Amino acid sequence: MAFNRAQILAISLVFIGCCTNVVTLEVIIKQAKGAGNLVTFAQFLLIAVEGIVITSRFFTRDTVIPLKYYGGLVVLYFFVSVFNNYVLRFDVGMPLILVFRGSSLVANLILGILILKKQYSLSKYLSVMLITAGISLCTIVSGKSLQSSSNSEGDFSTWLIGIAMLVFALFVSALMGVYQEVLYKKYGKQPREAMLWTHLMPLPGFLMLSNDIVQQASIFSQSEPMSVFSFSVPNLWVMLVANILTQYVCIRGVFYLTTACPSLTVTLIITLRKFVSLIFSIYFFRNPFTLYHWIGTACVFGGTLLFAEVLRLPGSSKPSVKKE
Repeated sequence: MAFNRAQILAISLVFIGCCTNVVTLEVIIKQAKGAGNLVTFAQFLLIAVEGIVITSRFFTRDTVIPLKYYGGLVVLYFFVSVFNNYVLRFDVGMPLILVFRGSSLVANLILGILILKKQYSLSKYLSVMLITAGISLCTIVSGKSLQSSSNSEGDFSTWLIGIAMLVFALFVSALMGVYQEVLYKKYGKQPREAMLWTHLMPLPGFLMLSNDIVQQASIFSQSEPMSVFSFSVPNLWVMLVANILTQYVCIRGVFYLTTACPSLTVTLIITLRKFVSLIFSIYFFRNPFTLYHWIGTACVFGGTLLFAEVLRLPGSSKPSVKKE
C-alpha cells in the first residue's frame, strides 16, 4: 500500500503525538497519581482556545449544530474525562487501561443494538467475543498478580473499584458515541465544531474540581527541577506542557487521518497506534506484562481489526455488506 504525502503526514502526527502523549501522561502519573484533573483542565483549555481562534473565528461563525444539542454531549464527555482521571487513583496499571480503551467496540455494539436497534453480521459478533475474551483474560491475570503481591485485601478491593469504574466509563463513552452519531445523522459530520464546544462548554465544570486542581498544581511546583533553556523549571510543569501540546498534535493527527485515508486504513492506524503506546508503557516504565497479558492483548486488537474487516474470516474474499 503506497501512501501520499498528506497520508504520511497524518500517520506521522498520530504516532508521534498520541504515543508521546501517553508517555508524558505516565511520567506525570508516576510522580503525582492524582494529577488527572489538572492535566484534563489544561488540555481542554488549550483546545478550546485554539477552537475559538481557528474554528469559530472568535465566535463570528454560526454553528451548524445548534448549541442546545451539544448539552448532552458535553455532559457525557466531561463526565467520562473526569471519571477516567479517578481510575488512575485506584491502582489500575496504565497497560491495562490502554487495553480496556482498545476494547470500546464491545460497548459500542451493545448500545448500538439496545438504543439504535442496529443489526450486525456474524463476523462482528465473533470479533466482539474475541475482544471480550481478551480483556477478561488481561483483567483476571492482573487481578491474580495483584492478589499475590499485595499485603492486604484493601489493595485488591481498591483495584476492583478501579476496574468497575473503567467498565462504567467505557459504556458512558459508547453512549456519547451514540449521541454523537444521532447528531451527525441529522446535521452532518462537524468534527471541528464538536471539538471546540465539547472542550469549551465543560470549562466551568472544573470549578467543582478547583480544590483538587490547586492542590495538584502545588505538587507540580514542588517537583524536581530540570533545566529548560538555562532556566530551572519543576519537571512536572514541563511534562504538563509537553502533554497538552502532544494531545493537540494527536487530535489534529486523527482529524487529518480521517480526511486523508479510507476508513479501514484509519482503523488499522489507530489500532497500531494503541498497540505501540502499550509497548512504550511496558518498555519505558517496566510495567508488568505476562504472556497471558500478551495473549489477551492480541485478542483485543485482533478482534478490533476483524470488526473493521481489516482482517477477514477464512472463506470471505471481500468485506461483507455492513448492516449497521
